[in-house]
Amino acid sequence: MATEQQQLEPINNTSPQATLALEGTDTANLPKLPPAPEVESQWQRISRQTSEFLAQLPEYLSRFFSDYKQPLLTIALILAAIVTVRIVLAVLDAINDIPLLSPTFELVGISYAAWFTFRYLLKASTRQELSEEIQLLKKQIVGE
Repeated sequence: MATEQQQLEPINNTSPQATLALEGTDTANLPKLPPAPEVESQWQRISRQTSEFLAQLPEYLSRFFSDYKQPLLTIALILAAIVTVRIVLAVLDAINDIPLLSPTFELVGISYAAWFTFRYLLKASTRQELSEEIQLLKKQIVGE
């Protein structure tokens, strides 16, 4: 009965994986094997890899945005311009569907084009004035 009550004790406590032996037995001839490693299931491995990835995700994203700041800004501006143009076209299409509004806008446009032609394009002096105004506007925008 003494052998049934024998306890397991670690023999080499300095190693990270201690080997186990029976107390009171001759262990010189017994092979010393490390304890079996814990078997990591597939779900545990997947969850560990996922948690490691999520822990490093902010670092990955900050490095990505710092490396590709200018191209991302360009793409965002292009997408914003496309969305803006589509919204403006949708609003204009909705306005054109209102029965009397479309012909009214056409009449206003034709009237403005006629006024602009008579005001600036018929005489050489007014064309020169228009050219000077355009040059002044270019200087204000460009800043020369």
